[in-house]
Amino acid sequence: MQAMVNVNGVLSDAAHATISVLDHGFLYGEGVYEVLRTYEGRLFLFDRHMRRLRASASRLQLEIATPDAEFERRCVETMRAAGLGVPGADAYVRVLVTRGVGEISYDPGACGAPSIVVIAKPHVDAPASAYTDGVRVALVDVVRNHPATVNPLIKSNNLLNNALGAQEAMRRGAFEGVMRNYRGEIVECTTANIFVVRDGIVTTPPLDAGLLGGLTREFLIEVAAQHGIVIREGILHDADLIGADEAFLSSTTRELVPITRVDDHTIGTGRPGPLTQQLLQAFRDAVPAHCR
Repeated sequence: MQAMVNVNGVLSDAAHATISVLDHGFLYGEGVYEVLRTYEGRLFLFDRHMRRLRASASRLQLEIATPDAEFERRCVETMRAAGLGVPGADAYVRVLVTRGVGEISYDPGACGAPSIVVIAKPHVDAPASAYTDGVRVALVDVVRNHPATVNPLIKSNNLLNNALGAQEAMRRGAFEGVMRNYRGEIVECTTANIFVVRDGIVTTPPLDAGLLGGLTREFLIEVAAQHGIVIREGILHDADLIGADEAFLSSTTRELVPITRVDDHTIGTGRPGPLTQQLLQAFRDAVPAHCR
C-alpha cells in the first residue's frame, strides 16, 4: 500500500501529486488542516473534524463552500485508491484547505478558489511499548504561539512553532515535547493534548491558556463523564506535571499514551497508572459508535 493524494479532485500517487508554487498555502502557510483516522475502515469523528476545519478557516476569513459530503467522498475515494479504508487496512487521512493560487501578495482577494488536498496513507500505531510501559516527554524551551499571534485554536498549516518544539524533543530523545505558553504555564504537547492525574482527579489545561482544542481531548472528556470520572480544566505548571500521580497525552492517531517520565523525573510509580488505563479502555470501547 502506498500514499495517495487528491489535489482539487485529481488523484495521483504521492510522487506525482502537484500543487502550484503560487498557492498561498505554500507561500505563506495560509491554510488549515485536519488529521483523521479510520477504525476497521470507518472514519472516526468525521463530523467533528469538519466542524473544527470550518472553525479554523473562519478565523482566517477563509471561506469553504465545499460541503461535508464532498469532503467525505474525496476522503473515501483517496483511501480506496491507496487500498485503505477497509477492515484490516486502516488509514491516516490528512485534509488540507489553503487560500488557493494567487499573486505574491497578502491580499486574500489575490487568490481564486481554495485548494483542497487529501492525503491517505496507512495508519501506523504507536509502539506497543508506549502503552504498556509509558513514554518520556521533554519540557521544551520553544514557547507556544501567543493567542494574539497565530492563535493555537487555528489548526493551521503553518506548523513551524510545533515543528521547532518537536525537533527539540527529538534531539533530547523524548517521545513528545511539552510546551508552555508565554506565562510559563503548560499548555499542550507539540502534536497532542496533555492530562495529569492527582488524587483521582484528571486535569487538562483550559483552551484559553492557548492550545488547540483536540477532538480526542473533547471526546475523552465526554467518555470519562459517562464513567463517573472527573476531567476538569485547570492551569498547570511544571511542578504539577512532575509531581502528578499519573499523566498521559491524547491525539487522534495515538489515542491515550501514558507519560511515565518528564525529562529525568519519574511520574508516580514509573508505570502507566490505573486511571489512565481505565480511560484508554473506555475510549476504545466508545470508538465504534462514532465511526462513519
